[in-house]
Amino acid sequence: MTVSRSLISSGGLPPEFAAGGSASFSDFLEARPRPAPLTAGGASSGETPHATTIVALATAGGVVMAGDRRATAGSMIAHRAMEKVFPADTTTAVGIAGTAGLALEMVRLYQVELEHYEKIEGSTLSLEGKANRLATMVRGNLGSALQGLAAVPLLAGYDERAGVGRIYSYDVTGGRYLEDGHHAIGSGSVFARGSLKKRWRAGLGDAEAVEVAIEALVDAADDDSATGGPDTLRRLWPVVAVVDAGGYRRVGDADLSAATEAVTARRRAALDADDAVEAARTSGRGERS
Repeated sequence: MTVSRSLISSGGLPPEFAAGGSASFSDFLEARPRPAPLTAGGASSGETPHATTIVALATAGGVVMAGDRRATAGSMIAHRAMEKVFPADTTTAVGIAGTAGLALEMVRLYQVELEHYEKIEGSTLSLEGKANRLATMVRGNLGSALQGLAAVPLLAGYDERAGVGRIYSYDVTGGRYLEDGHHAIGSGSVFARGSLKKRWRAGLGDAEAVEVAIEALVDAADDDSATGGPDTLRRLWPVVAVVDAGGYRRVGDADLSAATEAVTARRRAALDADDAVEAARTSGRGERS
């Protein structure tokens, strides 16, 4: 976008906005003056909302990423319908966990960063290049993380050069790790990872992978109070996205409802089987006595 010289001279924008620079939008922001931070009196009081559990798994044609909808502030549910999975660009998805406000700002900046690079360079970054750019942004938030305001993303995308889906995780220092097959982040991640280990296998189709992702979130919600499972009463489903050679697409509510019902039916059948075994055992003890 070309900035009008008359607009600059009239005070609409400082002259730095017309100067050339690198293909990094983050570097552009670093070189420009920023507004003064809020004083203590202007800051909101109380706990800051935190996003919770994100899962991602590789499929036969790409990747599936899913995030629950709950955000918590201390022991309170701050939001029931928060979205935590976003398209970074047409072939990449990013999910967030940690301090919600910082994580959302990071996602928005990352989206602009990738778009800015494409406009300046005339080409898109490779998936590994996108992962490295996000690592730099996470590292830039280290000061806030050390103060207890950590924001950690999970990146999943379709590698157009290799023709496969890949998943990248991060730590608060900006460390970047290529995951093998599946991964989960957030407060319920330890339970979600256990579920993914049992259900994931190489070569999953999209529909089956969506079901596996939802079951992992259900498992996380079963043991982690900060993770919200599918809410059939309010018809609030996890945000689930598929990324493959056709690009990023969000799974519709009808498909999520059907997948949730399939998970619920399978679990109900398992509980009924356990109840039948227990009833037979109890009956046998009664006959022997």
